[in-house]
Amino acid sequence: MPENDEILYYVWGVDHVAYGPIELPALVNWVQDKRVVADSWVYRQEVAEWFRASELPELKMFFRDRAESRLDDTTITRRLGPDVQPSKLRRIKLFAGMDDLQIQSFAKYLESIPVRQFTTVVNEGEQGDAMYLILEGELRSRTVTDGRETTLCTMHTGEFFGEMALLDHGLRSTDVVANTDSVLLKISSTAFDRIVQEAPALAAPFLYALSKTEVARLRQLIGKYEASISFSRSAGVGSLTTANR
Repeated sequence: MPENDEILYYVWGVDHVAYGPIELPALVNWVQDKRVVADSWVYRQEVAEWFRASELPELKMFFRDRAESRLDDTTITRRLGPDVQPSKLRRIKLFAGMDDLQIQSFAKYLESIPVRQFTTVVNEGEQGDAMYLILEGELRSRTVTDGRETTLCTMHTGEFFGEMALLDHGLRSTDVVANTDSVLLKISSTAFDRIVQEAPALAAPFLYALSKTEVARLRQLIGKYEASISFSRSAGVGSLTTANR
């Protein structure tokens, strides 16, 4: 069930039936699937009014002229610097569900960070306030115990890290170090708060993609944990068998 402060919508279908209530992420998906078009009537429960979909502030970006929807090389390069070629933004997995206009709009909230090889980007235990998208290069997540490093994972172009700190401002759980010269796109917590306030329809596909990736990571982690338990139990049975001989 949605929280009490969630904004809910109903959509008037071509079959003259109102579908809903749905939350904004679902409404955005319906727009992208063309189930909702510019002239569709959408009821915004918060204000108890019907609007054309193209007139809702949170949906306007989806119905602009197609000519405006191409990635603007000059605009993005001016915002993020010469190291960031607009076409490369398509490498970011979290942008996979966005169209060109959405990516262009999202770019104004990003900061380009060039990183030299062997640079530590974040340190375990420090306060976090941003996440990073890997536009170019390779980095590793590591932990150091008794002076010995253990690599937890290696991350490549298109991947991201630091998302938990973005959402809860908690402490970093690992170090992240650049294996090669890299280019990162930083989303600070301040910038993310602005996205949520200024462009909720922009935040929705981003958060949806983020949640899907987090679920996949969690399933992988659970699989490794279950395999570890199974191995430990098997090893324990083997030891008992040997001891009983």
